[in-house]
Amino acid sequence: MSLIKFTNKGIYCPRAEVYIDPLKKVDRALITHGHSDHARRGHKRYLCTHASKPILRHRLGKIDCDSIEYHESLNINGVNFSFHPSGHIIGSAQIRAEYKGEIWVVSGDYKVAADGFTEPFEPVKCHHFITESTFGLPIYKWDDPAITANQLNEWWALNQANNKVSIILAYALGKAQRIIHDLDPSIGSIYTDSAVEGINSVIRNHGIPIKATTLFTPDINKKSLVGNIMVATPSIMNADWVDQLIPYDTAAASGWMMLNNTRKRRNVDQAFVISDHADWKGLLSAIQATEAENVYVTHGYTDFFTKYLRESGWNARVVTT
Repeated sequence: MSLIKFTNKGIYCPRAEVYIDPLKKVDRALITHGHSDHARRGHKRYLCTHASKPILRHRLGKIDCDSIEYHESLNINGVNFSFHPSGHIIGSAQIRAEYKGEIWVVSGDYKVAADGFTEPFEPVKCHHFITESTFGLPIYKWDDPAITANQLNEWWALNQANNKVSIILAYALGKAQRIIHDLDPSIGSIYTDSAVEGINSVIRNHGIPIKATTLFTPDINKKSLVGNIMVATPSIMNADWVDQLIPYDTAAASGWMMLNNTRKRRNVDQAFVISDHADWKGLLSAIQATEAENVYVTHGYTDFFTKYLRESGWNARVVTT
């Protein structure tokens, strides 16, 4: 019996009777991180890292959730599980499973370049490695995080000099906190929408420091935002009060901003290539560091990336989760 199987409910460990980031309702779920495509409602029991636990409860409501330290070993029916930093967002983890010397690692989502805020990616040696390939094409190549941080602050400072409000659109969990970490508070004040501030509060309450932010509400004097910046989810652009902030400049932060057609579809003034996933070289370096004999590719450019891995000497195949 294989230690790990790929089923219609997701990644399954039959011996331990647990699923990792399951797609459908299960009795016991091991969760790599708090994004909704990995942490879903309806499971009877959850296990995640300590930093992910308050995030899961914030997003999923009242759940039966246990948590574990990074590197701490937990034996479930003879299988040893441990969680290791994936560098994706706060609390994100790769999950290592070992039984009788056979080692699997489920990477979840990951990035290998340290951003100064998230726990840095940690290579874990194994025989079998399950990897994402969200940006599994050679065209995807990220700049050093310090470079994009400087670009972001230069854009904000220019808008301030022109008496504009800066609005940068990002995911509420992960990307928003990384952007806030990169912002220079000496330029001005940082505002957030309710979705971003809700996650900020959860993370702060867990003891992880985040730069000072102010929750924007429609009753705030709009003139107070002139020269300052708002970090918010894209949905705010549909709000009636946004027009009251004119003149403003908008920006989007995503790895997809590498593509010109994506920039046009987002209809923003500025695009920043900032991703919480590994780029092409990051994916390859992560896989090489595991020394895995078998690689399983999921999410993203699976066919192309798998073909490249095979041609480069890895025993790789596409899996559906």
